[in-house]
Amino acid sequence: MTTSQTIDEPGGKVPVAAEADLVVVGGGPAGISAAVAGARNGLSVILLERYAYLGGLASGGMVLVLDDMCNGPEVTVRGLCTELIDRMTKMGLCVTPPEADWISDDVKFQQWARWGVYNFHSHEKPQPICYASAFDPDGFKRASNDMIAEAGVNLRMHSWFSRAIVEDGAVKGVICDTKAGRQAVLGKITIDATGDLDVAASAGAAYSHGNFIVTTVFRLGGVDTDAAERFEYEEPDAFAIVDREAKRIMGGSWERWWLKTPLPGIVWCNCPHMAGLDGTSVEDLTKADFKGRERIAALVAYIRGKVPGFENAFVVDVAPQIGVRTSRLLEGAYVMSKEDVASRRHFSDSVARGRDYYYPYRSLLPKDVSQLLVAGRHYSSTAAAQRISREIPPCMAMGEATGIAAAVALDQGVTVDKVDIARVQRLLREQGADPGDQPAANASFSIAAE
Repeated sequence: MTTSQTIDEPGGKVPVAAEADLVVVGGGPAGISAAVAGARNGLSVILLERYAYLGGLASGGMVLVLDDMCNGPEVTVRGLCTELIDRMTKMGLCVTPPEADWISDDVKFQQWARWGVYNFHSHEKPQPICYASAFDPDGFKRASNDMIAEAGVNLRMHSWFSRAIVEDGAVKGVICDTKAGRQAVLGKITIDATGDLDVAASAGAAYSHGNFIVTTVFRLGGVDTDAAERFEYEEPDAFAIVDREAKRIMGGSWERWWLKTPLPGIVWCNCPHMAGLDGTSVEDLTKADFKGRERIAALVAYIRGKVPGFENAFVVDVAPQIGVRTSRLLEGAYVMSKEDVASRRHFSDSVARGRDYYYPYRSLLPKDVSQLLVAGRHYSSTAAAQRISREIPPCMAMGEATGIAAAVALDQGVTVDKVDIARVQRLLREQGADPGDQPAANASFSIAAE
């Protein structure tokens, strides 16, 4: 039940807990990249995170495949994302197919499909294996911790964003709620990496609001994946029947409702999906958690008796974060359209790439709030465009671009909307990233005024 009642808050002064050149709000993939990039380029950086871990939907939401980062054989998302993959691999907590296996081949597909490392967008049959990585959520947290610590970032966890501090149209920092009370954190530039556009919306930036499916991701243990795969490929008719029923019980799933992880006997399930729920609504998020757990329990009861390899399956954990894909979307200096993404439109101010699409710097820039940048799935786009361009690696690329842009702006003594884009692009490329300044052969070209 909602009411129109309001409660007056008592006045008072909020203590300044910390101050830096750059404040990054949100310790998910985009925020980690923004903070590390800013710090490595000479800035003092504060990273604020509401939970007790880094990684956002990659770790807390357990979206355990990094994909959408290659254009055919060309790897398009590099830089800090590649570094994170390398670090997790050294821990034994990340699996990536070798380049020799990046082909369309029946044997290779059977070998790799249950890792989720194939090109979902390809019309080839079988779909080609590609550069993508299956990882462990704790590996993502540990690798992120190491990168943040080595860069000298001032990490403040358990800090829940409350509101933006805005003076004369410019963001000066944010206020957080903590166990120690309300605290102010000040910065010359702020990056909104919250995923839901919390900072920009609070600051008065224009945005749209939508929703897509949400998911309560979970992991199962005690699974004999070899037996399950034999059943899938040696008894395809029987497999199709039980697979269809499993998906019906969940009420929504991708093509493969379970995938392997680097941990033996542990699989992850990017399901069940639930539609019509708002990722910024307390009521809807609560409903998603309850409904999701009910469907998970029903699924486990079914598969134990019907799916070979799952006879002894048990729930290891349910992701602590609801998998929200779309909520608020920035309406920034440029709003990317579905055509921009689908036609691979290249922009002269491109600073990040996804699979085969490009993000102009203007899509990370609010048009009506100063000294604020946006990085992540809430970038400036239509809902239709965002739906096909919001995967984790591109979000990391956006974060890396904004961190470097902040460093360039402060070095030049200009506001973030006046930054030298060519210099940002050059620094990104020098530091191992691909800003998309050099269009691929299959790109089309911007007709927008720039």
